[in-house]
Amino acid sequence: MAATVSVEPAGPCCWDEPLRIAVRGLAPEQPVTLRASLRDEKGALFRAHARYCADAGGELDLARAPALGGSFAGLEPMGLLWALQPDRPFWRLTKRDVRTPLAVELEVLDGHGPEPGQLLARALLERRFLPPGVRRQPVRAGRVRASLFLPPGSGPFPGVIDIYGVGGGLVEYRASLLAGHGFATMALAFYDFEDLPKEYGDIHLDYFEEALCYMIEHPQVLLMPFI
Repeated sequence: MAATVSVEPAGPCCWDEPLRIAVRGLAPEQPVTLRASLRDEKGALFRAHARYCADAGGELDLARAPALGGSFAGLEPMGLLWALQPDRPFWRLTKRDVRTPLAVELEVLDGHGPEPGQLLARALLERRFLPPGVRRQPVRAGRVRASLFLPPGSGPFPGVIDIYGVGGGLVEYRASLLAGHGFATMALAFYDFEDLPKEYGDIHLDYFEEALCYMIEHPQVLLMPFI
């Protein structure tokens, strides 16, 4: 019987959604190496790998089987994703366009050798950053430059402002994913974006107050009382 990779949930899913990865059709206690890889929006390659042994029935379930070494060790069901490292030194995995997914390739290779063994099975995962039903609204109000992500439904929803700008620009992926969990989330740019200040040191704090006022006045944002 040929080896196969099983991923649950099957089909496209969100980047922050846990996966259950299993391999079936292996020989009893067969040593294998699992390898994950993806290319970011600029084509940079990220990879991770781990060594495993199948159980007596020829099955490997990453929720039950500890990794024996590689990019990580121990029981880490999602290790092949969180351990992804760039081939290019000091490169960060970021997602600028949340409307498009990233494709993660999973490969099952025979053995634990330093050189890749025979390819036994592979699967391609589509990991999305815009959850189903989440609405993305560009915000250009006064000086505020942002994107507002609203969960499915009419709301109102608890509001969150995500201020994250390593390197400047508008970073949306954390806000878009958080909206999938029921929060109206604003991804707020604060420098080096459109007509905002180019340098970090030129930021005025009342800019953030203006963003807060926008959220308070938005009809689909729920005001939470302080206790």
